[in-house]
Amino acid sequence: MPEVIFPGPEGRLEGRYHPQKDRDAPIALMLHPHPQFGGTMNNKVVYNLHYAFHRMGFTVLRFNFRGVGRSQGEYDQGVGELSDAASALDYLQSMNQNSKHCWVAGFSFGAWIGMQLLMRRPEITGFISVSPPANMYDFSFLAPCPSSGLLINGTADRVAPPSDTATLASKLQEQKGITVSHDEVEGAGHFFEGEHMETMIETVTDYVKRRLTETTR
Repeated sequence: MPEVIFPGPEGRLEGRYHPQKDRDAPIALMLHPHPQFGGTMNNKVVYNLHYAFHRMGFTVLRFNFRGVGRSQGEYDQGVGELSDAASALDYLQSMNQNSKHCWVAGFSFGAWIGMQLLMRRPEITGFISVSPPANMYDFSFLAPCPSSGLLINGTADRVAPPSDTATLASKLQEQKGITVSHDEVEGAGHFFEGEHMETMIETVTDYVKRRLTETTR
């Protein structure tokens, strides 16, 4: 899988780009967890999501936020990271101009960034938010949430309590015109250790495959 370096708002950003042969393939952007707590694009959840999307026929890009790995700049409280994500999406779209579907998948801090990106970019047709930290960050900007997606978390998550994710999901489910699904993996922690990873990836795969056959947003 080719390593790529592309321009971000604060200098170069480092990524892994995994194209399909089909020029019309859907595209997906992966967003990693918190840079200050060891989050990188090679995080296990992000890595597994990346390959799951690629197996489903997506051209996929994951990348390191500013100040992580070989990406330039320094941590910016989520503000700069959102700009990084927008630059990564620009790069991905510039390489895949025929794409009809555009998805964003984020884990933990990356889920929060992904949901904000959704609000800025109407071309995003679906999202996956894994372990969204609804207890740490305000998600009220999702009013209304512009596209349908899936929130997924573990019932034993001690970092982002399941009750907060459930509250966020029920708020989003009240919105008309989109469908936000919410799944929980029984016994899984924040990072979906062990066999929980497989269950989470299967759930995400089933959801995305189903969405790709539907025509609604």
